[in-house]
Amino acid sequence: MGIYLDGRTSQNASLANSITTPILVGDGELFGIVGLDVTKATVGQIRVQFNGNVAVQLPLLPVATSINIRIVRGTEQTGITTVYTAQQVLGLSIVGPQLITFSGADFNPPKPDSGPLVYSALISATAIGTIRVGPESFSAIATSG
Repeated sequence: MGIYLDGRTSQNASLANSITTPILVGDGELFGIVGLDVTKATVGQIRVQFNGNVAVQLPLLPVATSINIRIVRGTEQTGITTVYTAQQVLGLSIVGPQLITFSGADFNPPKPDSGPLVYSALISATAIGTIRVGPESFSAIATSG
């Protein structure tokens, strides 16, 4: 049986259509970050489950667009490791916001020497003019045993 260590949520935008943030093409743009306290992980392996959602809208002149979600573990100081990627092709016939949801896990991440176990959620698009409109949320739970 697993032992609950910590759970965190990064809520960037709680409401639909509450933001209008352009999505960068190529490079990942941060939309959620959590730091999990795993100091009490003494027995067994650490397991982290994460999930999230982000609502996006096509450019004003709709073109074929893919949204890329990438979850990374670590910081620039500790080193960054990609633990999850997903790609969603947006529907050209949908005029309004499109909600993208994801769920994944990181099995047996290394316990940090000090500080929290950090996970960041990044988003990028393949077409200029794609925007984030909200809601946006990223959550993670760490267990051990």
